[in-house]
Amino acid sequence: MMIMMISFMISFIMPTMVMMIAKTLSKKLIYDREKNSPFECGFDRKSSAWMPFSIQFFLIAVIFLIFDIEIALILPIMIIMKSSNMIIWTSSSISFMTILLGGLYYEWNQGALKWAD
Repeated sequence: MMIMMISFMISFIMPTMVMMIAKTLSKKLIYDREKNSPFECGFDRKSSAWMPFSIQFFLIAVIFLIFDIEIALILPIMIIMKSSNMIIWTSSSISFMTILLGGLYYEWNQGALKWAD
């Protein structure tokens, strides 16, 4: 128990110290307007540095990534079926699929899957 507490304290204190040291060392004291602006060979910039980005596209990409990872988690289910109890395997597979379909249903109802112009 003592070893577990010591390892927990070390795993909490060490990253905290590293983050505090990094924040202290990387602190910018003077925010210069010229350093924060885009540079195009000494000329005035041709267009805005901030290009418009479709939030809908980003949302679809994130949803695709989430469901793609979940599909990758489904693949080993068939391999596990041979070595595990059938009742436990069935209940865990059904619960995983229910959560997956529930997330898809929620996204569909929220209108996140519609491509709005």
